[in-house]
Amino acid sequence: MATQTKGVDEAVKKQALSLKEKLEKFLYEKNAVTDILEKIEQKTKVKRTYLVGGVLAVFALYLVFGYGASFLCAFIGFLYPAYCSVKAIESDSKDDDTQWLTYWVVYSAFSLVEFFSDIFLFWFPFYYLAKLVFLIWCMAPVSANGSQFLYQRIIRPFVLKHQKQVDEALDKVGDALGEAEEAAKKAASDAAAAAASQAISSSINDGDKKTN
Repeated sequence: MATQTKGVDEAVKKQALSLKEKLEKFLYEKNAVTDILEKIEQKTKVKRTYLVGGVLAVFALYLVFGYGASFLCAFIGFLYPAYCSVKAIESDSKDDDTQWLTYWVVYSAFSLVEFFSDIFLFWFPFYYLAKLVFLIWCMAPVSANGSQFLYQRIIRPFVLKHQKQVDEALDKVGDALGEAEEAAKKAASDAAAAAASQAISSSINDGDKKTN
């Protein structure tokens, strides 16, 4: 048991170190945002890592006590993944496609669960902060992030177990929609024919009246 706990602790430390290294690498890349951070860093003499950490801390407090926390969580949970998804589509690699498809599957499942439980969870003061942490865990740029964990452990086994029944149900729905479409087309065609026949009959009757 002690060996397993030690192994888990080491894995968590490695993940944390990997996230820290990737965050620092991102913060020191050359772009418009990091240029602004560099200027602030030079004026304040505070490392940009700490600056970002302070902003995140203030943001976390806002999620607990501020207004519009629901919108901010949804915005962050959508904006960055959507941007990365576009980049993945435009790239030649298929690994990033799989990564972000997995995220969207987990995000969709989470949104469905949240829809039914939000009315209860809404009253917890740290709900939106916990939600944001969860979404960040799911989109974290590491191989074993939350999306991979939840997909492999929960979603994938569930879908594979019920895939046949779901496909059969979808086929039945598709057949029903097809039949409804054909019935609607036939009804529209019959109505158009009846209207045309009535118009022709009215025209003939009007002609007969004028002749008489």
